Amino acid sequence: MVNNIESHRKDISVLSEELVKLLTEKNMMIAVSESLTGGMVSESITSVSGASKVFECGICSYSNRIKHKLLDVSEDTLREYTEYSVETAKEMAQGVRMISGADIGVSTTGIAGPSGALPGKPVGFTCIGISTAEKTYAKEFIFGSGSGCERELIRKLAVINALKNAVEELRE
Repeated sequence: MVNNIESHRKDISVLSEELVKLLTEKNMMIAVSESLTGGMVSESITSVSGASKVFECGICSYSNRIKHKLLDVSEDTLREYTEYSVETAKEMAQGVRMISGADIGVSTTGIAGPSGALPGKPVGFTCIGISTAEKTYAKEFIFGSGSGCERELIRKLAVINALKNAVEELRE
């Protein structure tokens, strides 16, 4: 497990550098809204030299109250789909992009465990949202469901996939 986590740290570093490079080349800004990852995506981006030219803000929106008040996630969305949903991830990504004025918004939400599983949403259930002026979407992932996957690993995998999705979006 230790080697696996160390390998993921390297993945995060490489992806963060690539993301900052792409944003710089395209003269674009990014903003991040995090629940599941609690600031880890923002930290990974801002650890790269030059990030200040492309990173607008990071909001750690752990509670539903903050998701609604700061990011304008609909109370109906939270009630109907829960905070652990693609619907919420989309609204989080769009909300952070809109309030920051960034070109791209990225969000993370999900269940890192070891408790908190819901019917149909096991520990490891993760949603990552992307929002640009042209489109807003979210993807669903399950990291380590039922395999005893540790909280730290689930969160690192969420960071990796948030960075990957942002990089892929910028490459389009």
